[in-house]
Amino acid sequence: MGEPLRVLVVDDQALVRDGFCVILDAQPDITVVGEAGDGEEAVTAALALRPDVVLMDVRMPKLDGIQATARICAQTAARVLVLTTFDVDEYVYDALHAGASGFLLKDMRRDELVAAVRTIAAGEALLAPTVTRRLIAEMVSRDRAAPAGPRPESRLSALTARETDTLRLVARGLSNAEIASALFVTEHTVKTHVSNLLTKLGLRDRVQAVVLAYESGLVVPGASHSLDGG
Repeated sequence: MGEPLRVLVVDDQALVRDGFCVILDAQPDITVVGEAGDGEEAVTAALALRPDVVLMDVRMPKLDGIQATARICAQTAARVLVLTTFDVDEYVYDALHAGASGFLLKDMRRDELVAAVRTIAAGEALLAPTVTRRLIAEMVSRDRAAPAGPRPESRLSALTARETDTLRLVARGLSNAEIASALFVTEHTVKTHVSNLLTKLGLRDRVQAVVLAYESGLVVPGASHSLDGG
C-alpha cells in the first residue's frame, strides 16, 4: 500500500468537522492532515499541508467556500470536494466553476464519504446523482445567458466517434466500469478515451466534460440517450 491520502477538512461547525475526521481517520488509506473553520484558514492550511483532497463547506465566515476553492485550485494540486445541504445550494454551481472536482450531500452515509474522497483523489469527478440534473440545468442556463463565444459543439468535432460515445456516457454519470461494459471495452481503454477527450477539449476533469456535453446538446437533461444520440 502506498502513502495514505491526505485530507483537509473544512467546515465552520466543529462537531461536523470532528465527525468527518473520525470517519476518515478510521480508514487505513486515508489520513486527516488538518482542519479549518473558515475559508481563510482553509487556504492557509492547503498551502502549508498540501493535501490530496480538501473537503470544503460552502457557507463559512471570512472567506466562503467558493473563494477558498478558487484560491486552493489555483495555487495547489489539491482536489476540492464541496459539501452541500440536502437541497441544491446555489453556491455549488459557482464552486464547480471555481475549480471544485465535485460535490456531495451532507447527509451522506459514512461509506459514501469515504468512497467520495477516494474517487476524487483518483482523479475522477463526483456529482451527487440526486442533484446532478438540477446542477447541470443551472450551469447550462448561466452559460447560455453569457456573451457568445465559440460554440461548444464545434469543439466536439475534434473527438473520434468512440471518444464522443465515451463523453456521452460520462455525462450520464456512468463510472469507468459501467462505460467499459456499455462499449464492450476494457476499463483501461475507457481511461484512455477519457484522458484523450479531456486533452483535446482542454478540460480539467470530468465535471467540465459533463457541463460541456450538456452545453453542446450532446446530452439533454431528462432525456434517455442511446449511443447514436437518439
